[in-house]
Amino acid sequence: MQCFNTLATTMEQLLHYCWKHKILPLRPLQTTDGRTVEVLNPGRHNRDAGPDFLDARVKIDGVLWAGSVEVHVRASDWHRHGHDGNPAYEHIILHIVGIDDERLTYPDGTPVPQVQLDVPQYVSDNYDRLLRADSLPRCKNVLGGIPKLLVHSWMSALQVERLELRMQQIMERRNQLDKNWEDTLFVTIARSFGFGKNGDAFEHWAYSIPMSAVGKHRDNLLQVEAIFFGQAGLLDDPSAAADDYFRQLQREYKFLRQKFSLTPIDRHQWKFLRLRPQNFPHIRIAQLAMMYYQGRLNLSRLLNADAVSDLKALLQTQVSDYWRTHYQFGSDLTPSSDKHLSDASMELLIINAVSPLLFSYARYVGNEDLAEHAVRLLETLKPEANSIIRSWREAGVQVENAADTQALLQLHTAYCLRHDCLRCRFGFEYIRRTPDFLREKESDG
Repeated sequence: MQCFNTLATTMEQLLHYCWKHKILPLRPLQTTDGRTVEVLNPGRHNRDAGPDFLDARVKIDGVLWAGSVEVHVRASDWHRHGHDGNPAYEHIILHIVGIDDERLTYPDGTPVPQVQLDVPQYVSDNYDRLLRADSLPRCKNVLGGIPKLLVHSWMSALQVERLELRMQQIMERRNQLDKNWEDTLFVTIARSFGFGKNGDAFEHWAYSIPMSAVGKHRDNLLQVEAIFFGQAGLLDDPSAAADDYFRQLQREYKFLRQKFSLTPIDRHQWKFLRLRPQNFPHIRIAQLAMMYYQGRLNLSRLLNADAVSDLKALLQTQVSDYWRTHYQFGSDLTPSSDKHLSDASMELLIINAVSPLLFSYARYVGNEDLAEHAVRLLETLKPEANSIIRSWREAGVQVENAADTQALLQLHTAYCLRHDCLRCRFGFEYIRRTPDFLREKESDG
């Protein structure tokens, strides 16, 4: 039964694909009762509730119809999906089906125009080949031949899609923080300070800190560090009990914890395995504490930073004296160093936190200039380097900046990993190719 449902879903997706891209038979298109059909516009694919395509325009026997189109594997699926009792489906102008097993009528008894659409065999074969490909990107055989304009258009759309996904996450974060933008900024920056491996722990930690309480002590770096390290659970470490600075922070935190009814997170959430000492949570928290103490974690200052260099000047931070010679509490002394954020780390913060936050705030206040500025920041940064980006480069996709790499990461996570090739413009280029073309490319490869 599960196999049948999977096949039916695939067939319906292919019918959607053929209708959306007007991959229609060479013979004149007709309704199942013999009326001629001319497709002027297949409509907009509707991903919300209601008919599959909106604002379609077709001519049926020379008469122009405008409205919605519904797609099913079988005509009888109309009833199985409960459309016969749903007013949203009473005025569709065309019903596209793979199997014509039932005739439908409008509530007044007149027949619903219905077209049986055959999916070309080469489309099914190409789609199956994509799904069975054992390496990514699956569509690599055609990427080098796709027009640059199409590649640029799709990459631009993916960039915005990724920013909008980040915006959704940031707005959900803001809602949890009583719609406070400054607190949202802190949690967003803190999550990015985890640099992947400790991202979840940093976000959980940041949520645990009542910023209104910390604000009462922001002019005292010792107390800021006490709250930050205490809430991280890192002052609950018996192995560091002989460390004088550790004990000093413990005393401060004991007082502040009682004053503000604080509850720390479990210190075992932090990951240290295969981390360089420079990336230990202790150092990152010390950097955040200094940024907060110096007033650098401030939305208005981010908004007034016009260029990447301005943002880097804002994000550049030091640590307190203790952390210049330590990587964690009670550790042996290390040679004094600045332990500042590297240029690469600051660029990652701009990519993963600053640009999405500015984009989100811009959309919230309706400032399109600021939204464009958030996108331009990515376009001025160097491309990210990882195995995903390398695979796209090897397949022939040009990568020039961080906006491109963000687009490709969105493509990888939202399309490739989900086998959602039918919604991908690169996938469309692959599926529409003739079998001879693909065989030639595979032999070349």
